[in-house]
Amino acid sequence: MEVTTTPNITATNTPTTTTTTPARSSDYSTFLIMLTAQIKNQDPLNPMSSDNFASQLATFSAVEQQTKTNDLLTRQLAQNTQSSMAQMVGWVGKDARVAAPVHFDGDTSIVLSPNPAEYADRTVLVVSNADGNEVARTEIPVSSADYEWVGLNDDGNRLSDGIYNMSLESYQGDKLLGTTDVEHFGRVNEIRSTGTSTTALFDGGIEVSTALITALRQPRL
Repeated sequence: MEVTTTPNITATNTPTTTTTTPARSSDYSTFLIMLTAQIKNQDPLNPMSSDNFASQLATFSAVEQQTKTNDLLTRQLAQNTQSSMAQMVGWVGKDARVAAPVHFDGDTSIVLSPNPAEYADRTVLVVSNADGNEVARTEIPVSSADYEWVGLNDDGNRLSDGIYNMSLESYQGDKLLGTTDVEHFGRVNEIRSTGTSTTALFDGGIEVSTALITALRQPRL
C-alpha cells in the first residue's frame, strides 16, 4: 500500500544550463567504436564470420528498438497519469474512504468504516501512534456500519494531535479470526501526479495512492 506521512516540502533550485549527449546516441557511438576496433584487431587468419557480424548488428538494433519502445511507453504513461489527475480534480474537498493512517487533531471525531471478519461475534479497535506503540484498545459493535471514533485512550482521555494507525481484531469467542486495516473517511486536500501514479493528499500530510480509495462522498456539515 502506497502511503506516506512525510510533510510536504517545496524546494526551489536555481536553473542551470548543461549540454548532454542522449544516452542512446552515446551507446550507439560506443558500439560502433568497439565493433570497428574488433574488426581491426581480429586475427586475419581467422576473421569474424559475416554471420557473427550480422548477429551483433541485429542484437544492438533490437536493443535500440526496445529502448525506444520503453521511452514511448513511459511518455504514454505520464500522459495517462496527467489525464487521470485532471479527471480526479473533482475529488478535492470531498471525503474519501481509504485504509491509511489517520490524522487526529485532538478534537474532531473521525468516521471509521470497519469490516469485521465473517462469523465474528466480537471486534476490537486497536489504535497505535506514529511510532507503532498501542495507545487504545476499544471493543466496538460487530458491524460494517460507520463508527465515529472520538480519539480516546484506554483511560478515557483525549489523545494528542498526531498521526494514528487503526486495525480491527475480529474474534469468535476467544479465538482471533484475523486482523485487518480499518478504512476511514478523510478530506481530500489535493490530487498529485508522481509521474507514474496519482495520489491524494489528506490532512497531516498523509499521501495515498488514489487506487486505494474505495468511496467518495460529500463532506458532512
